[in-house]
Amino acid sequence: MKIQKSLSFLFLILISFPVLSQSDGFYSFKVKTLEGGDFDFASLKGKKVMIVNTASKCGYTPQYADLEKLYQQYGDKLVILGFPANNFMNQEPGSASEIRQFCTENYGVTFQMMDKISVKGNDMHPLYKWLTSKEKNGVMDSEVKWNFQKYLIDENGKLVDVLYSKEKPGSEKVMDLLSK
Repeated sequence: MKIQKSLSFLFLILISFPVLSQSDGFYSFKVKTLEGGDFDFASLKGKKVMIVNTASKCGYTPQYADLEKLYQQYGDKLVILGFPANNFMNQEPGSASEIRQFCTENYGVTFQMMDKISVKGNDMHPLYKWLTSKEKNGVMDSEVKWNFQKYLIDENGKLVDVLYSKEKPGSEKVMDLLSK
């Protein structure tokens, strides 16, 4: 009887564990910044986060200015993380220093830029696997269709919505989502 109770208790712990770890999933990521430093997503708890895959040679590249304006407007309430990616027609071929120089000189970017990653395909970064898989994020499936696709995360690390490239950072939809 004691063994059966112990096994039942152990079984309950084991089946509860994935739920507990999934709720902390977003905050478990650690990535590199564009300058090579470590960035721990645990530091984002309590803040809204917008994750954007960026590119320097894309028709949507002027959204850097809109993203910077949004970042300045929301201050500490919104963290924007730019992830350069070269997945679409080689529109982000630059090195980390070239990307930093381009973003600073052309758009005055002060929001956090991360190391270049892959946002689709066999070498997709684990963060984007989480963002695009309902099984991992618990909310929805999606696919990264182009540069400047945005993922909005709430203050609790939950995926709120996917905003495709055509949706400008300062659009009414974005403003509505950020006001919630």
